[in-house]
Amino acid sequence: MPFVPFPLIDDFLLPFNVGQAILLLFILVVLASLPLKSRKILAINLIAFGVIFLVTPSSLEPIHFKFLGIALLVVGPMLYVTARR
Repeated sequence: MPFVPFPLIDDFLLPFNVGQAILLLFILVVLASLPLKSRKILAINLIAFGVIFLVTPSSLEPIHFKFLGIALLVVGPMLYVTARR
């Protein structure tokens, strides 16, 4: 597998803040877990990213990502409890 040089990745991510990069990763993980058709895995992903959004320092991301983290931490456990598989 060929490796991408780090300056290329750095130049791509430079205009974005950490919250936006985590949000992109969150969207990719949710899309990757949809074919599994497991609400428990989706709920675990929601909880994990809720924690990630909350523990990321405020100096690296805007405050609205903290609110997204709180929302994910509310929705994630509810989805996990209601999931059958």
